[in-house]
Amino acid sequence: MAKYELKESPGHLLRRAQQYADDLYKKEVGTGGLTARQFTVLHAISEQEGLSQTDLVRKTGIDRSTLADMIARLGKKGYVARQRTKDDARANAVKLSASGKKVLSSHEGKVMKAEAAALDALPKTQQSSFMKSLKAYADALEKIEAEEMAPKRQPAAKKAAKKAPAKKAAKKTAAKKTAAKKAPAKKTAAKKAPAKKAARKAPRKKAAKK
Repeated sequence: MAKYELKESPGHLLRRAQQYADDLYKKEVGTGGLTARQFTVLHAISEQEGLSQTDLVRKTGIDRSTLADMIARLGKKGYVARQRTKDDARANAVKLSASGKKVLSSHEGKVMKAEAAALDALPKTQQSSFMKSLKAYADALEKIEAEEMAPKRQPAAKKAAKKAPAKKAAKKTAAKKTAAKKAPAKKTAAKKAPAKKAARKAPRKKAAKK
């Protein structure tokens, strides 16, 4: 069995890189500014205003409950506005307010400076390939998330498929019951037929006696 080593651990290496990037972000933005996640959400909204919170979950990679809490806090600060979508009354479309656009604009230069510093940890010759690998990894994660969400719609179809045979069975049972009810009528008719024949034969016997 292979021995665990931190230097060979993808999780540890990713967390270490994330920690360094966060430190650079806080250094440039300061403690009173937007958090890195808040900036990400505001920037995602600015790229396509009117997105639902579900769309923002897919676009940012932030989980649903955390994103809902963030949107609520950004709304209290006056940075975003929410309204019900036309297509789905249960979903909220999110837009930037004037204050939100202003605070986002004031942060963009600082964030770009922090991210440039994060890349400068590598030689210039390695930065392009590093970014290419990060994008490929992010794309792979998006595919995994999409596949995990897709099966949630399938059970309904399976249930419908299971119910269909039950309906057919119910129709067959009803048909059998109807046929069973009609069958005695035929037997009754068959029983009555001999009585008519007996009635017809009776006059001949009387004529013979005379």
